[in-house]
Amino acid sequence: MTQISYLRRGSGSPIVLVHGLGSRWQVFTPIIDLLAEQHEVIAIDLPGFGDSPALDTVRPGPRGYATWLAQWLADNEIRRPHVVGSSMGGGIALELGRDGVACGVTAFSPVGFYGPVGRRWTQGLLTSMRGVARAAGPVLDRLVEHRAGRVVLLSSMFGRPVRVDPEAARTDLAGLASATSFAAARDDFANYVLHPGDDRGALGEIPVTIAWGTRDIVLVHRTQSARARAVLPFARHLDLPGCGHLPFSDDPGTCARLVLEGIS
Repeated sequence: MTQISYLRRGSGSPIVLVHGLGSRWQVFTPIIDLLAEQHEVIAIDLPGFGDSPALDTVRPGPRGYATWLAQWLADNEIRRPHVVGSSMGGGIALELGRDGVACGVTAFSPVGFYGPVGRRWTQGLLTSMRGVARAAGPVLDRLVEHRAGRVVLLSSMFGRPVRVDPEAARTDLAGLASATSFAAARDDFANYVLHPGDDRGALGEIPVTIAWGTRDIVLVHRTQSARARAVLPFARHLDLPGCGHLPFSDDPGTCARLVLEGIS
C-alpha cells in the first residue's frame, strides 16, 4: 500500500488542510496548533509532493487531486470535513465543496480565477522559483539564516518574509525543488479556469470563504480576487492586508480565525 504523508492532530470535527503547487503540509504549521485546540486537523502531502510519492492513478491538478482526496478521506473515515486550501489546494477545496465532500471551504488565494496572461505568469514564476531552489541547493540553506536572505528569496511568496522561520524556509524550498508532480500539476492549470455561470454543485449550500493576501504577486490579488468575487458572489470574500501568497506565517492568528469563523 502506498504510504501517504500526513499529520493528524487534535479532536473534534475535522479540518483538512491542502497545500499548493510545489508545497507540502508543513506550510500550515503556523496555524495547525491554533486549529487543533478545537478540531481534529489533518494536513496532507498530495501525491508527488512533500513525502508522498506520485501515483500513476492520479492526475495531478485541482480536479484530479480532488477526486483522489475524496476517496482518501472516505478510506480513512474522515466524513464531511471543513477543507482549507492554499493556492492549488484552494481549487481542490472548492472542488470538494462542489462535489458535496466538504461541509465548508476556506480557500486562500485559490487557483482558477486567472486569465491566460495571469495563468502564464503564475506558471512561469513558480517554475523560476523551482529552478532557483534546485540549482542553488546548499547556498539557499545558508541564505535563509539571514533576514536579508529571506527577504530576497521569499518575498514573492510571503508578505512578511522575515517572519518565516529559517528551518521552515529550508523545508519549503526543498519541497519545491523535489516535487515530482510539479510539472504535471502546473500544466494542468490550463484546464482549470472558473467562470461565472459554472455549475456550483453544492458550493452554494455550504459556508465558503475566499481570502486573498493584498501582497500576493503569484496569483495577483488585484485582478484575481475581483474575478473570484464575480464567479462566487455567494461566498465571503476577505482581503488579508500585508499578506502574501502564503499568509500563514504572515498573520497566523487571522488565518486561523477565518477558518474557525467559516465552520458552521
